[in-house]
Amino acid sequence: MAVTFLVVPEWQGSGSPRAMRLVDGAEAIRGDLPSAATRVVDVPLEAGDAQGTGVHRLSSIALVRDRVTEALAGVSGPAITIGGDCGIELGAVARAASPGVAVVWFDAHPDLNTPESSPSGAFGGMVLRTLLGDGPDALVPSAPLDASQVVVVGARAIDDGEERYLAATGIPVLPPEEVTPESVVAAVEATGATSVYVHVDLDVLDPAELEGLAAPLPFGLRGTQLVETVRALRARFEFAGAGISAFAPASMAAAVDDMPTILRLIGALAR
Repeated sequence: MAVTFLVVPEWQGSGSPRAMRLVDGAEAIRGDLPSAATRVVDVPLEAGDAQGTGVHRLSSIALVRDRVTEALAGVSGPAITIGGDCGIELGAVARAASPGVAVVWFDAHPDLNTPESSPSGAFGGMVLRTLLGDGPDALVPSAPLDASQVVVVGARAIDDGEERYLAATGIPVLPPEEVTPESVVAAVEATGATSVYVHVDLDVLDPAELEGLAAPLPFGLRGTQLVETVRALRARFEFAGAGISAFAPASMAAAVDDMPTILRLIGALAR
């Protein structure tokens, strides 16, 4: 089945000083996608406000979520949503989620904070926890994920509150040194899922692999390691969709050097 690409140049959920570069990153990726299969979501220019929730820029994040949801309502089959920051996943994961779907969260950070536990107030660090039902009422999906549906891969910067939540829920976390195609497939098989949604925050990669990262952290995955693992997931499970976020090149010209790695990843997802 053909895959639709949805480009969402959202930056409002990022806490990185490089947040505005996410707009250029999404545009750089869009330029290499098949135009007939690609749609672009309009993202507001304004930052938005917290509306008393403790989540910076919540009003704009909610607006983008609604626009993503509307755009995906017109799509038949799986979609790959291209960001922008991880907030793009609010509408995309909610659309793909069902009892038989596992969400594989490739990310240097597990994004499991709440407004109360977040050190920054940036929504990028709360996205998965919100999808699991703990977050501002305006952003929690009507049918949240269950913790048993989630596998976190490549995380290596976990806040104390996130550690406690992981311990309480039993969500499996595979650090970079334990990531192989076999180990990730086995972790998803253990959930009982028959299909997967694959989230990739590009900061799961080591900075030596990709220069244009919004929040670079050392000791991440190799590009080949990520691509081979994604291929193994696609070969073993039905494909419910995917999201790619956090490409923040210093300039459009600088994006050129990183695009081969990103395109190999897209090719593995959209095969």
